[in-house]
Amino acid sequence: MIYKFRIILDAEEDVIRDVAIDGDVTMEDFHNALTQAFGFDGSEMASFYVSDEDWNQGDEISLFDMSDGSTDVRLMNETTLEDVISEDDNRLIYVYDFFSMWTFFVELGEMSEPEPGITYPILLFSHGELPANAPEKDFEAEKVDFNEGFDDFGTDDDDDLSGYGDMDFDENWN
Repeated sequence: MIYKFRIILDAEEDVIRDVAIDGDVTMEDFHNALTQAFGFDGSEMASFYVSDEDWNQGDEISLFDMSDGSTDVRLMNETTLEDVISEDDNRLIYVYDFFSMWTFFVELGEMSEPEPGITYPILLFSHGELPANAPEKDFEAEKVDFNEGFDDFGTDDDDDLSGYGDMDFDENWN
């Protein structure tokens, strides 16, 4: 079965590639097809992350095992595309070069029979130029008002903190 994907760079400018690839290849083969489609040399670390409909990052499928051995690592060269992607589970996040954090949204467009005479993988569509540097990520968390609900804090007599300076914490510290 041939899997046709749309891959979009997480950036303001549209940078899109459509790739068709055989479903029985490894995730490492898919990684190699993506690096070629976007013009990377393929020498950097990369990972796929299983994603849901809201693009939440799930389980990692890594290019190399960088763990200390205490956890099982799902590796690209041991995992086939059809093990990860189905009509229901059809989204991945692909991160290339963990220092630059090139981040791509990968979505299955369709599954079809192979066309005679075509060698896969194949680049079906290309739009936009990859910028010279990875787009900067905004890792800012939601703004939270930590004082919300504590408008009356400090008005009770029990909230008097003036006596704490006389306590000897060194003797009672665990």
